[in-house]
Amino acid sequence: MPDPSSLCPIAAPADRPPAPPAPDTLAYSFTLPAAPRSPAIARSATRTILRAHGLDDVMDAAVQVVGELAACSCRLAPSAEVYVSLRYRDDALRVVLYDSHPRHTHPRLLAACDARRRAALRVLACVVKACAGEWGFGDAREPGGGTRMWAVLPRGGARAYAAGGPQGSRS
Repeated sequence: MPDPSSLCPIAAPADRPPAPPAPDTLAYSFTLPAAPRSPAIARSATRTILRAHGLDDVMDAAVQVVGELAACSCRLAPSAEVYVSLRYRDDALRVVLYDSHPRHTHPRLLAACDARRRAALRVLACVVKACAGEWGFGDAREPGGGTRMWAVLPRGGARAYAAGGPQGSRS
């Protein structure tokens, strides 16, 4: 009987240990209940993940951003769950949350709902701006619809934010 791992050309040899976590290998997704305690769980998971991948220097900004997005999602989601994604690419942490709150088709409802979401994300907007990052929200591209919220935190900006430096001025 042939070794099953030899049938797949990309299978890792059993004698080679997995690579330790590094910034460029950070790619996590998890689902949380849309509940009052979930933002705290999301912040705690984010701290653990960033620490494991050697990204302690972006932790202050990232934990604040994840908490703000999770709180907004949990408050507005009509279903029982929200989805969280953390990725590190191109020297930036990318945070995405999906909730099942549908985007409205009526222009006035859409404008009112967007204003409500934007108001709920005031602190997030300040943190992302201080990190010289980007954020936004719109239609979820996944099956089932809903709303996708995201923030991109460049590592240098998040590091300066934590240090209270020029990009990190919290005004």
